[in-house]
Amino acid sequence: MTVVLVHGDREYLRDPGEELQTDLGVLDVPEDVDPGDTLETHLGEEFVVRRLRGPDLFHHLERTGAPMVPRDVGRILGGVGVETNDRVLDAGTGTGVLAAYMGRIGADVLTFERDPEFAAVARDNMATANVADAVEVRAGDVTDHVEDLGEFDVVTLDTEDAPAVVERAPDLLARGGYVAVYSPFVEDTREVARTAREVGLANVRTLETIEREMDFDDRGSRPATAGVGHTGYLTVARRE
Repeated sequence: MTVVLVHGDREYLRDPGEELQTDLGVLDVPEDVDPGDTLETHLGEEFVVRRLRGPDLFHHLERTGAPMVPRDVGRILGGVGVETNDRVLDAGTGTGVLAAYMGRIGADVLTFERDPEFAAVARDNMATANVADAVEVRAGDVTDHVEDLGEFDVVTLDTEDAPAVVERAPDLLARGGYVAVYSPFVEDTREVARTAREVGLANVRTLETIEREMDFDDRGSRPATAGVGHTGYLTVARRE
């Protein structure tokens, strides 16, 4: 099982039995390594072993674009209430952060990525996240397979053609199931919300994802002037 090796502000992912080589020296990760262990390089530098957790995925999975940030993952998971043994359809895999989070919760995730090379990277990322058995990554366009997929408890979309999938949501969702659509553009979001209402989904709600980090120093406290505040728009709806 992949672990995180930490030295100060440096972090590295390694599996038991693998080797870490840095300017701080070389160390071998034991097969029986446990979180909380301290490992020492041949130069005497100590690394603390930490268990891989969800927020680490954003920082350490191999990227094929801009991955979904943890705060937006949290908003989606909170909005749709993904649970253990849920069947989830995801499209627009990308790096796979959202799919991996849901797999780590215990959901059974089928995710579609149009680019075959990106899909291959996502599969490797699922192995890194220890969810290869829970998340199936398929290369292709989800709209080509809607007829054959069956019912899901949750549908999550991060694709330009999300309205076309939302149009089929009544056929894809089990009773009481949710669809969540994430988009960086308000025009796409408006179309998603309109389509959701037209096909009879309930509780259609759209929000902008904004966050302000706080700075505290001797002069006082205020929102940080650096960093990304807006990341996108999230629409959630439900099949009654």
